[in-house]
Amino acid sequence: MVNDDSDAYDVEIDVRLRDVDFMGHVNNAVYATYLEEAREAYFQDVVGVSMTDVGTVLATLEIDYARPIEADETVTVALTVSELGTSSLHLEYVVRADGERAATARTVQVLVDRETGESRPIPDEWRARIDAARD
Repeated sequence: MVNDDSDAYDVEIDVRLRDVDFMGHVNNAVYATYLEEAREAYFQDVVGVSMTDVGTVLATLEIDYARPIEADETVTVALTVSELGTSSLHLEYVVRADGERAATARTVQVLVDRETGESRPIPDEWRARIDAARD
């Protein structure tokens, strides 16, 4: 997993009222949305495309919770690409609240052809941009 002092891509996430459950914490299911927001920002800033413009599916999602996120805390998500497959991106995350680790996570995103639903290779241009960001 991404560690707290990595050179990961960082995104600040807005905690919305609807994210908070009756206990005053961010609901556990919302963490997946925060990861999605971080992925979209990464795709736009690093890869140069919006995930809404390309065919991708989420193949794996794992979240390990460390502590609750309170409604008034500042949330950031650190993201790294840990592995590039032929058609898959393995991503690792650290979700922080006021600078303290609240969760770690891992996802696998697969590129697919929208017409056939079959996986398709990651474009060379994407690989170059991702590799440059990892250096």
